[in-house]
Amino acid sequence: MKEAILIFTRIPVPGHTKTRMMPYLSEKECAQLHICFLKDIERECQKTGRDLYVFFTPEGKQNILFPIFGRTVKYREQKGGCLGERMKNALEAVFREGYRACILIGTDIPELRASYLENAFEKLRTRDVVLGATSDGGYYLIGMKQLYTAAFENQTYGHETVFENTVEALKDKNISIDYVPQLSDLDRPGDLQEFTERYRNSVSCRKRFLNRQGETYSENTRKFILSHRKISIIIPTYNEEKTITHIQKQLEPIKDKCEIIFADGGSTDKTLEKIKKEFKIIRTKKGRGCQMNAGAKASHGDILFFLHCDSCLPPNTLEQIRYVTKKYRVGGFGVAFASPNFFMLTCRIISNYRMKVRGIIFGDQGMFIERKLFLEMEMFPEIPLMEDYQFSLDLKKRREKIGMTTNRIYTSDRRYPKGTIPKLRLMGKMYSLRRRYRKGESVEKIAEEYRDIR
Repeated sequence: MKEAILIFTRIPVPGHTKTRMMPYLSEKECAQLHICFLKDIERECQKTGRDLYVFFTPEGKQNILFPIFGRTVKYREQKGGCLGERMKNALEAVFREGYRACILIGTDIPELRASYLENAFEKLRTRDVVLGATSDGGYYLIGMKQLYTAAFENQTYGHETVFENTVEALKDKNISIDYVPQLSDLDRPGDLQEFTERYRNSVSCRKRFLNRQGETYSENTRKFILSHRKISIIIPTYNEEKTITHIQKQLEPIKDKCEIIFADGGSTDKTLEKIKKEFKIIRTKKGRGCQMNAGAKASHGDILFFLHCDSCLPPNTLEQIRYVTKKYRVGGFGVAFASPNFFMLTCRIISNYRMKVRGIIFGDQGMFIERKLFLEMEMFPEIPLMEDYQFSLDLKKRREKIGMTTNRIYTSDRRYPKGTIPKLRLMGKMYSLRRRYRKGESVEKIAEEYRDIR
């Protein structure tokens, strides 16, 4: 029996496709994302061995599709006014060529599998129509053994009852229906985040994105989304005129690749004067927790990277963050100290062990976290001290694992006094303060002691 798959798509021209992703993605990036969708779908369709038709709109520039689908598939321009009319006309034209089963699919569903298509054709052996719903109330797949116009007549599209209305219209005509698994359209920026979460979950269960041969589903889409996640760098400042120039020099090469926000807590020195105009500044009350929260509220990134002003960034900072967040919702760089002192090396080893094994991460270790998780946790506690420690304890309660980059952030040892014995005393004092905090002692009292020892 002759069977065909009809792919309904716009030609991926910048500014004319995936526009609901803007301004999160640029016009060019929207087109690139659409191309990734098409490549993933084409791969799955070819596995079925069915004849493939590509129905495109608008007319012209179909050569853009040739590198994706090749020249052996059959290209047709979409004909008709509304979407329903265009789908009806496409199916009618292919049935006229002698096909006895046709499946029409959209292109916003890069998680489509060949097995879903095979299943749809199998169901058509005993049913008149097969449908695949999308999570937003539409459908990504409709298959028929002959043209049933009831599926398209008096229908409107782009709302949450499209699937329901289509089913009712077919049932009113006593047309038998079966279904394939529901998938998610990727139409808006939030859909990309949900896609990332589904992929991360699949890394552990090894199901959704892998087939029996170990091949990855949605590979092109996945790589694009993970490499284009937006990062916001949030830097709390208070009287940092000695370090502010150095941190800006480090940020200069990446300023166009991410969002950078300085959250100032009321500096009284020349900190604000020295921050260049190309960087965003927000003013808030003093306190790291308060400042970082204010920076997060003013940001737009998918990933929030909290950076101390006296830190030295490692190479490929953004790439390392994106790599870790493929598997983890929260992570850090780990810390190294710009000091040859043996006990500072010891502090580095202990701090990074505590982060990697015990899941406790401090601010000077370069914490980064998915925006959604940060908001779910109601941000940093706005307390005088221990905001990062308490946040880590809260992460542990949620059983969130912390990923670590391969490179470390170098930070100043300025809070430590000179000399080996004074350093050891301070390390011991800080350990004691954390223990007292865990036992419920007043954080205000602990903060006063902490200021004294600095």
